[in-house]
Amino acid sequence: MDRAGGANLLTNNAVMAKAPTRIKQIDYTSMEGGLRRMLDRFTEEGTLTGDEDEDAFLAREPAAVLLGLLYDQRVRAEYAFTGPRRLKERLGHLDLKKIARMRPEKFQEQFAESPAVHRFTNKMAEYTQAVARDIASDYDGLAENLWNDGATFEEVQRRVIALPGFGKGKAAKLQFVLHYLGYRDFS
Repeated sequence: MDRAGGANLLTNNAVMAKAPTRIKQIDYTSMEGGLRRMLDRFTEEGTLTGDEDEDAFLAREPAAVLLGLLYDQRVRAEYAFTGPRRLKERLGHLDLKKIARMRPEKFQEQFAESPAVHRFTNKMAEYTQAVARDIASDYDGLAENLWNDGATFEEVQRRVIALPGFGKGKAAKLQFVLHYLGYRDFS
């Protein structure tokens, strides 16, 4: 059952203290790179990022999941997926409608504050605002509206690939990110 239906499938240590494990392992062995390392850590230690608070933040902030996946490029995956939290701390929110309306210069300045949200501050700040504009106009400003309507994974992939800064590789990873953070089970 997806998050829209009320079930949270997340099983990291922060949640496991409150509820028994309810997520089944899915085969991610075809995947390579940082996200695979994160999923291995999850299997072995119960945390994706190596920090239970970061995992819990991702599990409750759908925009952070989408932006973390966007940032998963040429940086360690853990740094990419913790980037949205750094952004939220600076902005005071992850409201994609507000991000879409920000002056690009001001947004880029906050994005680049040390430690930067992403090492490619100019390009990723541009992509972040472009994604925010698309989500604001096509999905009522809510990242979870990309995946919470019961659409097939193939349809969700098409939606994500249509966003700026995403391609087939990142879209393929979405299945695992959504599954292991408890948003949607596509297994």
